[in-house]
Parts: sequence; structure tokens; C-alpha cells
Amino acid sequence: MLDDVLTESVLEATRDLDRRSIREILEAIHAEDRRAAEAVGGVLPEVERAVEILVLSLKGGGRWLNVGAGTSGRLGVLDASEIPPTFGYPPERVQGVIAGGDAALRCAVEGAEDDGDAARRALRELDLMPGDAVVALSASGRTPFALAALEEARGVGARRIAITCDPGAPLAAAAEVAIAPVVGPEVIAGSTRMKGGLAQKMVLHLLSTTVMVRLGRVEGNLMTNLLPASRKLERRALRILVTLGGVEPGRARALLADCRGSVQDALERARNGA
Repeated sequence: MLDDVLTESVLEATRDLDRRSIREILEAIHAEDRRAAEAVGGVLPEVERAVEILVLSLKGGGRWLNVGAGTSGRLGVLDASEIPPTFGYPPERVQGVIAGGDAALRCAVEGAEDDGDAARRALRELDLMPGDAVVALSASGRTPFALAALEEARGVGARRIAITCDPGAPLAAAAEVAIAPVVGPEVIAGSTRMKGGLAQKMVLHLLSTTVMVRLGRVEGNLMTNLLPASRKLERRALRILVTLGGVEPGRARALLADCRGSVQDALERARNGA
């Protein structure tokens, strides 16, 4: 008998999807996507607890490691990779681990999600420590790679957080904090890259943004620790200096150059009249 997996259930409302017009298909997908946002809103207390754990880990010198396979793994790597340029936070402190390695970011690596030993090896290569926090992602909550990551974390005494779309799944049971938005059946049955992936992405940016705010990486709602590594980000840094430092654009540009791109240092000099 096949397992009764919540994320594999069939959405009755879209059984005739292949006979619908383009607009009708789009409307059906969009309507279901809105359910993902509603589901995430229902698990904010668990997200809050996870934020507290991650802040404590990072303040204590530990790391935050997102671990997953397929879409879940890609989302974990994506969100971790955005933290250094956005918040000026060291890339080694927040990392993503995906089943199949970096090649799996572009192409599916068959069987990688079922290799729990690979997850253990990856975390051991990173020298997982008790002060670290592992966030395991799996829409179904049953992916061996993600489950093994939490088992490895438990073994070394690291903190354990799960992001899944099934609160009754093994991954949720293996975590200290389980963030489990129930998004319901997918428009295309089992395609958890859709609502499941959307909900996981929403949870990840709730976590990363709030953690960085609590670590003092923004002032007001401005990213005062950003790394101006592109023209767009350099213009953003200049606007921040003008807004918060009260200087003219030309002076802001000179300060940023003198401080080798450090917005924080340039802002301090602007405020001190240097």
C-alpha cells in the first residue's frame, strides 16, 4: 500500500486542469498561492521561536546551516547566499547545504535526496559544532537527506529547526522547533515546488530578515551593513548615507570611497562631521 503522504494528495478543484484555458490555469494557480501565504501566517509563533534560537546561536559564535534537497535545498542555499550582500554578514556564518552538491543547484541529481549518509558527511566536513543551528527543509517532511541532517545535529548537540508542510511528518518530530505551514494539495498533485516551495521561501526570508534585524544589521529599515558590490548597491549605499548621514551626494560618494565601501564607517564619519 502506498504511504498516505499529505503533500501527495490530489486537489479536487483542479482535476480538469488540462482542459482549462490559459487564464483559468493562471487563476487557479494564483488562488492556491494565496493559501500558502495564509498558511505561513498561521505558524508565526513557531517562526518566532526559531528566530530566537538562530539569534542565540549566531551571537554565541555558532553558524546557521540550511539543509535540504531539490527545491527545498535550492531555496536554503538561495536565502543563505543573499545574507552577506544584504546585511554584510560573513558568508561562513550562514550557509546552505544541498543534496547532490552545487551541481544540484542547476540540474536535478537523481537519488541525492535519498542519501542520508551524504548529509552526515557534508555536515561533518563543515565540522558541525554544538553551538551551530541546523534548519532542515523538506516539503513532505520525509526526505532522508533532511532527516539525516537533524539526526547529525542531535548527535553533536546542535540546535534543530524543521521547515515542512506536514506537521505530522518525521522531520517535524525530529526538530526542537517545527515550522509547518499546511498549504494543502498542489495544483499539480505532488509538485511541491509550487505552494510548498513558496511557503518555505516565505518562512526563510521571515527568518533571515528578522534574525539580521535583531543582530543590528539594519538601522530603521535601511540596510546599513550592505556590501556595495554592484552599481545598484553602490547607489543604494549613497542614498543611505544621504538619508541617515545628512550629507550631499558628492560628499557621500567621497566618504564611501575613503571607507572602502563600508557604509557603517562612512555613516559614522558623516555623523561626526569628518
